[in-house]
Amino acid sequence: MAASERAVELGLAAAQAAADKLASDILLLDVSEQLVITDVFLLASAPTDRQVKAVVDEIEDVLRELGAKPVRREGQQEARWVLLDFADIVVHVQHQEERVFYALERLWKDCPTIPFVDRDLERAAGRSQVAP
Repeated sequence: MAASERAVELGLAAAQAAADKLASDILLLDVSEQLVITDVFLLASAPTDRQVKAVVDEIEDVLRELGAKPVRREGQQEARWVLLDFADIVVHVQHQEERVFYALERLWKDCPTIPFVDRDLERAAGRSQVAP
């Protein structure tokens, strides 16, 4: 069974929100086959504590507009690894050092990824393909 449509919708919206705040290494994993508690993990990195907070705030704002509120938040004080649990998706925004150390993508390597392309990169690619 693959991730629900709603989980994918929320995951893609959260990924775009993270990209809008310049998060890096954005990865969406379909964990629905491995876990019964959620369908999608979003992993994203940021270079500073302040940027981790900005990414988290943007994700919460965007998902709130889609009718999703986190049922649990962890790590917001330290802002080194913030976890937002929206039930359908779980968001992990990590400081780059924590991302390398904990390597969640290695833990969940057997899970399929959900394709995500930052809309700003798509637009830029589209402009560069237009003949002058």
